[in-house]
Amino acid sequence: MENKKLREYAKLLVRVGLNVQKGQRMIISSPVECAFFARMCAEEAYAIGCKEVVMNWNDDAMTRMKYLHAEEEIFETVPLWRRHFFNDAALEGTAYLAISATDPENLKGVDTKRIVAAQRASGKALKDFDRLQMCGGFPWCIASIPIPSWAKTVFPGVSEAEAVEKLWEAIFSAVRISGDGSCVDKWKEHLDTLRKRLEKLNALNFKSLHYTNSLGTDLTVELPEGHVWEAGNDVTLSGQTYIANIPTEELFTSPLKTGVNGVVYASMPLVNDGAIIDKFHFVVKDGKIVEAHAEKGEEALKAAISVDEGAAYFGEVALVPYDSPISNQKLLFYNTLFDENAACHIAFGEAYPCLKDGQKMSKDELKARGLNDSITHVDFMVGTPDLSIVGLTHDGREIPVFRDGNFAPGI
Repeated sequence: MENKKLREYAKLLVRVGLNVQKGQRMIISSPVECAFFARMCAEEAYAIGCKEVVMNWNDDAMTRMKYLHAEEEIFETVPLWRRHFFNDAALEGTAYLAISATDPENLKGVDTKRIVAAQRASGKALKDFDRLQMCGGFPWCIASIPIPSWAKTVFPGVSEAEAVEKLWEAIFSAVRISGDGSCVDKWKEHLDTLRKRLEKLNALNFKSLHYTNSLGTDLTVELPEGHVWEAGNDVTLSGQTYIANIPTEELFTSPLKTGVNGVVYASMPLVNDGAIIDKFHFVVKDGKIVEAHAEKGEEALKAAISVDEGAAYFGEVALVPYDSPISNQKLLFYNTLFDENAACHIAFGEAYPCLKDGQKMSKDELKARGLNDSITHVDFMVGTPDLSIVGLTHDGREIPVFRDGNFAPGI
């Protein structure tokens, strides 16, 4: 892989994705296989005056061993040191970079009860971290680089080395890196395009959205009073700009918790908690998922929506044109960071505070305004080439938002 592109990528993540400030700490969560790139990111951070870079390593093999063989009680609690590591960093405003790369089926065959127990324990123990992440309490960015097990899932018909090389090229294309140093300018232009469309959606102030396509989706999503649409770039409570996902193609808002009704079909497989879930759909009544069916991974799907009461309700609706740089690669990445930016998606679980002044509201205030509360947040893809979304305004007008998988003219 060209060193020039790697350096440009590290620079993009640290200087634009996180916008690390002089004197600010930075945490990098990374698989051990990605150490060389994590070090590049650390070098970039120190070059601009980062106070300290702290590593949080993870390893697929060790994670699988733990879920298969550790004692049951391990999954019921979170060590005190880990609580302090994440919560204290969040309260301090530490910049957080997560390098997302894992074997999509790393936890295949693992007892889902263990996975759910660990999620519940983490949700209780890391409340400060999760709350501040959702409301912009610190800058955070999720990005990816290839590892062999993931690359071979995406490109099964070639050698491991070729699969890794192909995945590198696909990622660089998705994040607008060509090796000529122009990626920062390209991102500024891209974010400006998202901003202009965002302003149009906010001006329309829809009451609800109606989704239909040939898969069988027929879903009505009510939006709460005072909702706002947001894009991938954001500003922390202290005024620091950042981009939470690189890549990002989405515009998103939060649905009314009890205002989602109908049937929604996933348009792509979902990789969640080390399992692949495919060909699935939900039946939804008054916001709650009352039926969940999948041809593959149904047990994992039902476990995911049972982590807590809010896991069976929705927390995000996101608009992504089918004609986008990621979608046009015609690749299934088996990584939600990329797949969610190739198609419209919906998330079950925690809602982002997408209300006017929502970042400053407490959990109770957000719930009182109709937003969902949960310790989980899982995106699944619903966009198709024939997806139609019609917005209903408060004065009764029906306005096309999506037509044939892309934004309708005028949006």
